[in-house]
Amino acid sequence: MSDTELHQELRRSVQQICRKYPDEYWRKLDETNSYPEEFVNELTQSGYLSVLIPEAYGGAGFGITEASIILEEINRSGANAGACHAQMYTMGTLLRHGSPEQKEKYLPKIADGTLRLQAFGVTEPTTGSDTTQLKTTAVKKGDKYIVNGQKVFISRTEHSDLMILLVRTTPLSEVKKRSEGLSVLLVNLREAVGNGLTIRPIRTMMNHATTELFFEDLEVPAENLIGEEGKGFKYILDGMNAERILIASECIGDGKWFVERATRYANSRVVFNRPIGQNQGVQFPISRAYVNIQAADLMRLRAAELFDAGEKCGAEANMAKLLAADASWEAANACLQTHGGFGFAEEYDVERKFRETRLYQVAPISTNLILSFIGEHVLGLPRSY
Repeated sequence: MSDTELHQELRRSVQQICRKYPDEYWRKLDETNSYPEEFVNELTQSGYLSVLIPEAYGGAGFGITEASIILEEINRSGANAGACHAQMYTMGTLLRHGSPEQKEKYLPKIADGTLRLQAFGVTEPTTGSDTTQLKTTAVKKGDKYIVNGQKVFISRTEHSDLMILLVRTTPLSEVKKRSEGLSVLLVNLREAVGNGLTIRPIRTMMNHATTELFFEDLEVPAENLIGEEGKGFKYILDGMNAERILIASECIGDGKWFVERATRYANSRVVFNRPIGQNQGVQFPISRAYVNIQAADLMRLRAAELFDAGEKCGAEANMAKLLAADASWEAANACLQTHGGFGFAEEYDVERKFRETRLYQVAPISTNLILSFIGEHVLGLPRSY
């Protein structure tokens, strides 16, 4: 099967699953702030969330290109891949930097859905994007690390079994570089909750099962350290390019959904005895949104191509995320404007998707930070932060 045939088959198969979960399903979940358990389970059992795991550990062994197509189609269907996307890219930290024993113990279970590795414990209330300043500590005592601190905006913790947790193992005052002294621990959430870990849900404008975490003398086995102590920041950054590309793919899926919905409505809505889509004032915003989605898609594919070839792709991955996030937000505005007052009505689903795609102007990295990255690392401008 050629790459093109594989990608077409992936799109068809994912679409087939998504058709079982129509707009009404997501609307109901949104109303009750519930997690899409059935949807995530079916994707897991179908193997779509483990495509990046090598075949030796029970995955499909596909590249980031294939993974991005899966997430794109989920969002294009009107669903929300934010409920499960981290299952794909967080395991990369374990795959690339974990010990053989850790990989043998966890990856097969992640691949078959026995364990969910979806939570990524990095962000803190007082540090935000300045990850090197994080305050959560892990002090080694014998064969255990004692963890104390706080994390915020950690999605899906209540629906995960394992978490990749970034902690400070060496005080900032004792390191030569601010990126040193951070380590990655694999936390068993089943054992941690109630034994040093408290989870508090945060109600947000989109239904992403977001939480705040409090660690108080949580004991984590020393054998759960991933890689070497003090090199955790490097390990986390190592997975960011994959994250950027996959998030860009979701934005592209959102953008296509908005363009398709706007086009359909513009063709069917009649005002002044003519479809509103006949008016250039309606046509042009939708057309421009379509053009920009297509352009962002090309950058996404280029970044994925470089990633799968093992080449440097930091600039391309970041640009793909920025372009796709901007394009999806533009498409969201065009779609809402096309629908007029009906765009605010829940039954049309535009307002739900509108809220969901707005997130990607902020997370997992803000568009301004991407511009700072390009300015410094691509254009050679002075560091701005």
